[in-house]
Amino acid sequence: MPYVNVKITREGTTTQQKNELIKGITDLLVNVLNKNPATTFVVIDEVAVEDWGIAGMPVPEFRNNLQK
Repeated sequence: MPYVNVKITREGTTTQQKNELIKGITDLLVNVLNKNPATTFVVIDEVAVEDWGIAGMPVPEFRNNLQK
């Protein structure tokens, strides 16, 4: 019974994109590990960009530094 937790920033990901992620991850586990899709769980958590950090900085600050 695989459980996959995907965390993405909350920046306008559409329902269709999330559905594609769920299907793609499920298909990958079926094809690579021969897992049963009926017992494969995929959870997508959306995180506010200010709550996500890269290189010791919140994402907005990190992005601002990249543009300089």
